[in-house]
Amino acid sequence: MAKTLQLEFGNTAGKKITVAVEEPRTDLTLAEVQTAMQAILAAEVFSVEGEPATEAVSAQIIDRSVQSLF
Repeated sequence: MAKTLQLEFGNTAGKKITVAVEEPRTDLTLAEVQTAMQAILAAEVFSVEGEPATEAVSAQIIDRSVQSLF
């Protein structure tokens, strides 16, 4: 089963920025994710149309099962 940590950020223009991290640690805590997202915001790493991300909107771990056919 493949897991992805999906982090969603927003900016002042109302645009969303989604970052996906493949195979996150299984023992990841809410506090760690919140701290990391705040550090990303403080560093102004991501922007859309010239507007930097200004808020952490959501974080989720997505489980998906992939069955390869060939």
